[in-house]
Amino acid sequence: MTQKAAKNKPQAVRAAEIVREYGPFPGADRIAGVTYDGHHVWAATGAKLLAFDPASGKPTRTLECACDAGTAFDGTYLYQIAETRIDKIDPATGDVVASIPAPGSGSDSGLAWAEGSLWVGQYRDRKIRQIDPATGAVMRTIESNRFVTGVTWVDGELWHGTWEGDQSDIRRIDPQDGAVLERLEMPRDTAVSGLESDGADLFYCGGGGSGKVRAVRRPKQLRT
Repeated sequence: MTQKAAKNKPQAVRAAEIVREYGPFPGADRIAGVTYDGHHVWAATGAKLLAFDPASGKPTRTLECACDAGTAFDGTYLYQIAETRIDKIDPATGDVVASIPAPGSGSDSGLAWAEGSLWVGQYRDRKIRQIDPATGAVMRTIESNRFVTGVTWVDGELWHGTWEGDQSDIRRIDPQDGAVLERLEMPRDTAVSGLESDGADLFYCGGGGSGKVRAVRRPKQLRT
């Protein structure tokens, strides 16, 4: 498909439906990456990973670790961007069991796990990179037309957050050519710093300097 044809793909746009806000949490004045382990939402707050119950909104535990950007969960381990590296963390103990270089060498933002790979957002580079979780080797690159924050896969769909100035959205893109297929526009001054699906009908969005995590409904009727 040509670049022009990709840009001309139909795009559905609607206002994001924020269904719940969590936080701010004690001792955490900003949220970067977020992930979901099937029971708890994990939020990267800079110096600690904080887990909370999405039903009650109450924090359940914390792990002391460097966590200034994206977070992911592979079903067993947490993965956390910490400046120029990605740490693999045992959530039971908080121990870092392995580390690999982050592809952006410090410019990385979002992080997701899917299909045995890590997917890394690179903010100002406007890219998403699929990398080998064992070595950090880049396997493929997807271009975006906005600054990329959080990244998530759900039901074979690739979504990422954007944040430029006072505007943010959550967008579904074609993983082959990066064309935007669907956009959920956040209210002005409502940042998306991290993004994770619950595997069903919600996205969890890091709120940057607000210190909040927001649950946004994933629309059903626009899916293709």
